[in-house]
Amino acid sequence: MNNLLLEGQETSRLLFRKVKESDFDEWLPFHQDERSSEFWNGIPSDPLEACKQQFDRIFERYEKELGGMNALILKENNLLIGLSGLLIQEVDGERELEVAYSILPRFWRQGFATEAALKCKAYAGQQQLAPSLISIIQVNNLPSQKVAYNMQMTISKTTVYKNNPVHIYRINL
Repeated sequence: MNNLLLEGQETSRLLFRKVKESDFDEWLPFHQDERSSEFWNGIPSDPLEACKQQFDRIFERYEKELGGMNALILKENNLLIGLSGLLIQEVDGERELEVAYSILPRFWRQGFATEAALKCKAYAGQQQLAPSLISIIQVNNLPSQKVAYNMQMTISKTTVYKNNPVHIYRINL
């Protein structure tokens, strides 16, 4: 799989670009809000450490060409409002292409996660990156499940991923 990043892609409200080290301080409030990690076990409790760990993983994915999160920039004011992208994941021994999305809490419930995820889905389909797309969502994370439903994804199975009970949502491309 070659170009999994959506760098330069856009929607009506969002611009996709690679995450930069300088985005750290703008993204830190995501980890400072305990609601952001309430559904996921294994995230460091220290927000600085959690953010550092996430950024290290983003840049590692870039380096190893395993896809990666894109910074979501609000066109109207150039603010970083979230992260979204296509990630190569291994789930139950199978290599899968996941659409992932996280939005800063102050921008929740404005449709940004769905808008970004739909763009990722369309891009994956246009580029013929995989036969299907998944989302790995903790079983109690209803807001993220709603985004998956908005993408017309359905639960294909329930399993354990990184010590978390998850639903694997899937849509064929």
